[in-house]
Amino acid sequence: MSPRALKTLRTLALLAALFAFCIVMFGAFVRLSNAGLSCPDWPTCYGKATWPGHAQDIARANEAFPDRPYETHKAWREQVHRFLAGSLGVMVLAIALMSAWRRRMAVAAVLVAAVFATVGVVMYMRGEYVVSSFLSALAIALPLIAAAMLDRPGAWRVGVAALAVIIFQAMLGMWTVTLLLKPIVVMGHLLGGLATFALLAWAALRWWRVGTPDDRFAALRAPVAIGIVVLVCQIALGGWTSSNYAALACGTDFPQCLGQWWPQTDFPQAFVLWRGIGVNYEGGVLDMAARSAIQIAHRIGALVTFVYLGWLSHKLARAGLRRIGIAVAVVLIAQVLLGIGNVHLGLPLPVATAHNGVAALLLFTLLAALASTQRLPATTESP
Repeated sequence: MSPRALKTLRTLALLAALFAFCIVMFGAFVRLSNAGLSCPDWPTCYGKATWPGHAQDIARANEAFPDRPYETHKAWREQVHRFLAGSLGVMVLAIALMSAWRRRMAVAAVLVAAVFATVGVVMYMRGEYVVSSFLSALAIALPLIAAAMLDRPGAWRVGVAALAVIIFQAMLGMWTVTLLLKPIVVMGHLLGGLATFALLAWAALRWWRVGTPDDRFAALRAPVAIGIVVLVCQIALGGWTSSNYAALACGTDFPQCLGQWWPQTDFPQAFVLWRGIGVNYEGGVLDMAARSAIQIAHRIGALVTFVYLGWLSHKLARAGLRRIGIAVAVVLIAQVLLGIGNVHLGLPLPVATAHNGVAALLLFTLLAALASTQRLPATTESP
């Protein structure tokens, strides 16, 4: 790849990562403002490419979906979120094509995957669900196969694999609506958005030459990788808390819960991942004991995460990655304060949305730490 093309690719990757971060924030805003089912169909909104605007269109929408009355202030949020996600998909497709450039089989796999994904959406809209699912599965598999076979360094493979992740993320967005906010799907959609952001951020970091010329930081790779796993588990717990409407299960008490150190809980019911289909989960279906169990588990996870990442930030700073160590510590403290603020202030929308965004920033600092411990290829133009 020529230096000019490489510059274009790494700039596009950086922009896509920033855009993905914004979508994570906006997605949290949509979810936390209870707008996740404001468009009862997918990918249209009450049958419209945008959303109903005229009185006649609104009347038709309410007639077509009597169980889901149209709410303008919510519908636009959901549909704009879909538009943003679709725009990111186009950017990721461009990155995948550039990453696979001059590898004919890989380029062909990426293009065919894009066609299959598009046709799959059309088939879904026509009610051909089996055909749609088959084409979507192929659209996910092809970029993963191409990435595995690509004879280039890791960032290039990640650039191709990101296409598979964002296609699967689109399917999760569809299931979020069709399965009526099923918690396991909503949590998966959150993790899918963060996975897309993480892959794009990782590729951008490596293409921007973040790394080390030798193995001086090799001993830090395992602790940082463990930190990423710990953080992802905690983010999943946070997603489970939000999707089960358990954020205020302990009231506005912290560190106690409902005025007690250990109130009545029901952990077995709290973590049932699949409860069948056909149930509307908007507002939550669990009783207070189960929701309290989820909130307590999230708080315990937060404590474990805080202790481990606090230790890791100190270790990074002592080992020579001082700026990254400080960044991890600062973002970690901000995240903890936002979490406590969510409880004490009664889950205000700006604070709750920021809590999701800072979680993504914390993930980015750990990715930057991991990239800084990795040996750089001799040149990014080499395959």
